[in-house]
Amino acid sequence: MTAQNQTQTQTQTQTQTFNIQEIMNYLPHRYPMLLIDRVVEMIPNQSVHAYKNVTINEDIFNGHFPNHPIMPGVLILEALAQAGGMLAFHSLNINQENTKNTVFYFATIDNVKFRKPVVPGDQLHLHVEVTNQKRNIWKFHADAKVDGEIVASADLMCARRDLNAEN
Repeated sequence: MTAQNQTQTQTQTQTQTFNIQEIMNYLPHRYPMLLIDRVVEMIPNQSVHAYKNVTINEDIFNGHFPNHPIMPGVLILEALAQAGGMLAFHSLNINQENTKNTVFYFATIDNVKFRKPVVPGDQLHLHVEVTNQKRNIWKFHADAKVDGEIVASADLMCARRDLNAEN
């Protein structure tokens, strides 16, 4: 076995997928704010690839915009952040069963770029990579893609908080 094949095999054994029920076991979000439908690849402490199916049935399209529906950029950023949150929660082995008192809050959003509108019928692929993690702070680079083309990108920083400690 070559070194490249061995590395590929090790990466494949670390890769995991999650359906919507499993995602809900990690993320505290619920409809209408749960913006991830499936995780197709998760490498703990490294990266996640998830997607959201964008459908005309979503209430947001009643007003954004009635004759030209597009997904709001802030919701694209929120979907990327949720993918990053899924990566952090899973990497730390934190789920809704063993703690309902941990959340990740946005700390900063930098270098945001929107390149193309996302419309109903699109499948929004969310690619998030850990760029740094120290103590309770996680930094990510995130790209949102439709049909393999980047439609939005950002650098995100999130802070882990214990809700019991805040009271």
